[in-house]
Amino acid sequence: MEAVAKLNNYPTSPRKMRLLADLIRGMKVDKALAVLDHNPKHPAVPLRKLVLSAISNWKQKNEGGDETALTVKTIFVDGARVIKRMRPAPQGRGYRVRKRSNHVTLVVDVPGSSNGAAKVETVAEEPVAEKKTAAKKTATKKSAPKKAAAKKESNTK
Repeated sequence: MEAVAKLNNYPTSPRKMRLLADLIRGMKVDKALAVLDHNPKHPAVPLRKLVLSAISNWKQKNEGGDETALTVKTIFVDGARVIKRMRPAPQGRGYRVRKRSNHVTLVVDVPGSSNGAAKVETVAEEPVAEKKTAAKKTATKKSAPKKAAAKKESNTK
């Protein structure tokens, strides 16, 4: 059973946070904590706390569960509020400074646990395959008669 942890309105640009999120996505939790512990970037500290919070949430849901097999299933960073400030510029103008912040959502889970995700993936794959074959059939049917009709007309003239 998966557990979610969220970090809202952290005052760092989403781009800087995504660099670290991409680094730990899909890792085992203990390895992700080690990577974040030794990373010099400043968003590594709150991201490490977020991983610890997700582990704690997972322990609360799964009493007596072993967290050594936990992995970072999904992590995504969204933009949050932007504080707008003005900076003095030459000739009496003012430049706008946009102080960005972000929301981080982290999901941890034991890989291979059956929580219905496999069923959703198989259902989603079947219609896509049908659409592709249907699109190919209609495209070949439409294009072939036009070319043949054009050739017949040019031959008769």
